[in-house]
Amino acid sequence: MPAPSSRLLSLLSLLQVRREWSGNDLGRRLDVSPRTVRRDVDRLRGLGYRVDALRGPAGGYRLSAGSDLPPLLFDDDQAVAIALALAVAPASGADIAEAAARALTTVRQVMPSRLRHRIDAVQVVTTPGAVVVDPAVLVAVSEAVRTRTVLRFGYMAAWPPGAEDDRPPRRVEPHALLARAGRWYLLAWDTEAVDWRTYRVDRIAPKVPTGLPFVPRAVPGGDPAAFVAARFRGADGTVGTGGAGGGGSAWPCVGTAVLQVSAHAIAPYVAEDAVLEDLGDGTCRLTTGSWSWTALAAVFAGFDADFAVTAPAALRDAVVRVAARLAAAGTRGAGPA
Repeated sequence: MPAPSSRLLSLLSLLQVRREWSGNDLGRRLDVSPRTVRRDVDRLRGLGYRVDALRGPAGGYRLSAGSDLPPLLFDDDQAVAIALALAVAPASGADIAEAAARALTTVRQVMPSRLRHRIDAVQVVTTPGAVVVDPAVLVAVSEAVRTRTVLRFGYMAAWPPGAEDDRPPRRVEPHALLARAGRWYLLAWDTEAVDWRTYRVDRIAPKVPTGLPFVPRAVPGGDPAAFVAARFRGADGTVGTGGAGGGGSAWPCVGTAVLQVSAHAIAPYVAEDAVLEDLGDGTCRLTTGSWSWTALAAVFAGFDADFAVTAPAALRDAVVRVAARLAAAGTRGAGPA
C-alpha cells in the first residue's frame, strides 16, 4: 500500500482526469479499501478541495470547483510538463512572456530538488515571433468559439501595421482557434462571403459581443488544423489522399521526377510530406507538391541536379516555361563587363 501522502496525490490525480468515480473503482486503482478512500476524500476536503459525494448503490465522488483556490498538487510528470510549457510559452505568439517567466519562477521555487534538477537540465532558448497577440484578444475569440456565438470584429489592414481596414465590422461564425508557426489564426464561416475564412488573430479587434448563437457547421474533412494547413498551401482545404505523402492535406499540384543524385544527398532538404525513393544507382525518385506547377518545377530545379519529369504533363510544361524564363533572365540586361 502506498504511503498516505503519496496515495492522496494519486487520488487527487484520478479525480482530476475523470468527472465521476465510484468508491470501488478508486479503491481498486489505489489498492485500498473503499473505507480508506472515504478517509482520504475527507483529507482532501480538509485541504480545501471540494469533493462531492454521489448517490447510488455503490456511491461515488466528483471533484468540483470551490470558492477558494486550494493547494495545488501535481505528480512529477505533471510538474515537469507545466514548467516546460511555461519555458517555451514566449514562442507561442501570445504576449505572455513576462507572465510566463514569473509563473515559472513561482512553480520552480516550490518544486522538490529532484524536479528542479530535471527542469534546469533543459536549457530552453525561445525565439519570440515578430508578431504577438494580446491575451485579452485570444480570450475573447476563444470565448466566442467555445460558446458558439457570432463574433463581431474590426480587422487590421496588412499595411500600414496597426491600421484598421475601411470595411464595416465583420460578423463570422467562429469554429476554431489555431496556433501555427508562432501565429494564431481563427477559422470561421463568413456569412457574407458564404465561405470559410482564416483570420490572423493579431489583426482582430473584437467589438462588443453579439450574444447571437449559431449552429456549428461541419469543417470540410473534419479536422480544422488540416483544413487550415491545406488553405495555406493553396488547396481548397479538403482532406484526401491526393497529397505527396499519400494522405493528409493535398497540395493542389503534385508531381514526380527522377533526379540524378542519391536520396541521401537531398533527404535533409525534402519536404516532410514528400515521398523520396532511393533507386540504388546514384539516382532517386521524388514525389512532392506545391501551390502551383511553376513553383513545383522550381522545387525540382532547386536540388541542383539533372532530373527528368515522370508525371504529370502539366509539370513537364511548367519545367519548359521555367527554363525559358531563367534563360531570358540570364541574358537580360547583359552588356560589356
